[in-house]
Amino acid sequence: MDITAQSGAIHTDMPNAPSRDEKLREASEKLESAFLAEMLKAASFGKTPDAFGGGEGEDQFASFLVQAQADKMVEAGGIGLAEQLFEALKEQDNGFV
Repeated sequence: MDITAQSGAIHTDMPNAPSRDEKLREASEKLESAFLAEMLKAASFGKTPDAFGGGEGEDQFASFLVQAQADKMVEAGGIGLAEQLFEALKEQDNGFV
């Protein structure tokens, strides 16, 4: 196999690389989702009444249900926490803080 160096230049511009703002927004949305999941757990969301008796498996998979619901809440606009976090991180990233 013949491998030759082309011009020796390193290309740092990747066409599909996410921008800094996109990374900050994604991180903000993940944090809001985690926050909402914890709030839903505290409110016993996804917990079935004892009459249904789902057992051990149901208890283990309940966290997946809660996380999926939290993710959908964020996709639908959430509670505004992600936007506040995004703006704060963006200001900090730009050196305003």
